[in-house]
Amino acid sequence: MPPEPVMSREAVSAFLDEVFPQIHHGGPGPVVEAVGPLTATMRLPYHERHLRPGGTISGPAMMGLADVALYVAVLASLGPVPLAVTTNLSFNFMRKPGPRDLIGEARLMKLGRQLAVGEVLIRSEGESELVCHATGTYAIPPR
Repeated sequence: MPPEPVMSREAVSAFLDEVFPQIHHGGPGPVVEAVGPLTATMRLPYHERHLRPGGTISGPAMMGLADVALYVAVLASLGPVPLAVTTNLSFNFMRKPGPRDLIGEARLMKLGRQLAVGEVLIRSEGESELVCHATGTYAIPPR
């Protein structure tokens, strides 16, 4: 069974606000909805800041949501490790998101001493079909 998180949703949110305040610049940024054993759920509010022509949430906004969701899963699992960095991200855009918030569900598939590997499933709020599937790797600095 995966280990319980060492940081709560509130603690991770406060940590992000402290070390990553620019995440909210220009409008609402991603919101930590929940953390669990090797998991994190994030919300990206539907806002004009995230839209592309045609009124849909842009690919770069979904990419940012996936990246921060994996980071939050790593933080919740290991504690405040500000220098954990993305080393790889891969995206499959499946369909156009609806005009509503996006929900990203991250799951770490491997959490080692030096690397964390995970995936993020992104859906429009209230929908079951994926709009994006992402996989990523984070490098964990020596502690």
